[in-house]
Amino acid sequence: MAIAAKTVTDICAEAKAASRELALLDTATKNRGVLAIADAIEASAAQIITANERDLEAGREAGLEAALMDRLKLDETRLAGIAADTRKVAELEDPAGRVIREFEMYNGLKVRKVAVPLGVIAVVYEARPNVTIDAAALCLKSGNAIVLRGSSVAANSNAVLAQVARDAIAAAGLPEAAVSIVTGGDRDELAELATQEGVIDLIIPRGGEGLKHALKSVATVPVIYAAAGNCHVFVDAGADLDMAEAIAINSKTQRPGVCNATETLLVHKDVANEFMPRILKAMDDKGVRLHGDARTQSLSGAGGPEVLEATERDWTDEYLDMVLAVKVVDSLDEAIEHINRYGTGHSEVIVTPSEQSAEVFTGSVDAAAVYVNAASRFTDGAEYGYGAEIGISTQKLHARGPIALRELCSYKYIVRGEGQVRG
Repeated sequence: MAIAAKTVTDICAEAKAASRELALLDTATKNRGVLAIADAIEASAAQIITANERDLEAGREAGLEAALMDRLKLDETRLAGIAADTRKVAELEDPAGRVIREFEMYNGLKVRKVAVPLGVIAVVYEARPNVTIDAAALCLKSGNAIVLRGSSVAANSNAVLAQVARDAIAAAGLPEAAVSIVTGGDRDELAELATQEGVIDLIIPRGGEGLKHALKSVATVPVIYAAAGNCHVFVDAGADLDMAEAIAINSKTQRPGVCNATETLLVHKDVANEFMPRILKAMDDKGVRLHGDARTQSLSGAGGPEVLEATERDWTDEYLDMVLAVKVVDSLDEAIEHINRYGTGHSEVIVTPSEQSAEVFTGSVDAAAVYVNAASRFTDGAEYGYGAEIGISTQKLHARGPIALRELCSYKYIVRGEGQVRG
């Protein structure tokens, strides 16, 4: 069944009605819908890849950056991964109905604090068609309806993926409007979606700072921002330099176009003379373009890789590309100050042999995920065992880090009595 042209208001109203049905479904029924989506993704792989190729071709013609093209691309391997992650969501504990706390009041009233679905969640995202399925699976499993609004860059891919999911859940006996997509793509439509008070219970933007600011200026519904990741690796005094090199290379180059890739490398002055020439060469060998402070430039060495002079913008930018800002710092405190000034609260790394330094770093750095002697690339719902994620929240209220099943629930107090009244 094709998705008929409807207004944003109509789509959201239908999603609201569907959310009320979903809230009453048992876990087995919701799992049936989630698994149906996974099966349908595999069965429809050829159709999805054909639609995706149209988006890729348009991207090539528009001159999209390599990192954007990588996020946009779907192939059989990636679709198999999406289906596998969707099945993992079905295997996870249902967060809705979970009793968070239970107690009896002084007057015999029995109180349960119970997790409940938020209701209708809108997800606004850029060139990441995998989010269409990740978000749909997580919302269904947690008992929420979802309204998707992708970017025009992935319009063909998102439309097919959303339709595949809708058809799958309808065939499994779930309300088709539990998964809806808004396809127009202009700013007026975004504003209309973000102002559906009383209908949309939460909107989650997953994209860059431009999307974040666009929503901030208009949203009247609650927002959790899954926004930029200006992440850092700090190599402390005394660090194992082989470990530091492996972590820095992996954090930057394993997949540079994603939000948990590292954008800045900070190196303690006590190891800079030994470590800097080797890491700059290693990054250059991987094709990373380097921007550094004066001390970094001086340590590149004769015949070493070119290091462009870093500007203030290099410390603030989320490159999402094979570009790295590098700086020598005098102390752990200076590294922490730099990260808290320029970081976006996403993922931060220290490479250190010192437990004391690790404790200071993890206690002082303001981020959703802080790593000691491990790469930043692990901040991911699937890696954390959540099956998937809608995004990484860099905020502090309600949800922080991967937005997965439990983060898509609120709670209510259910109180049972036998006629008690308050005197």
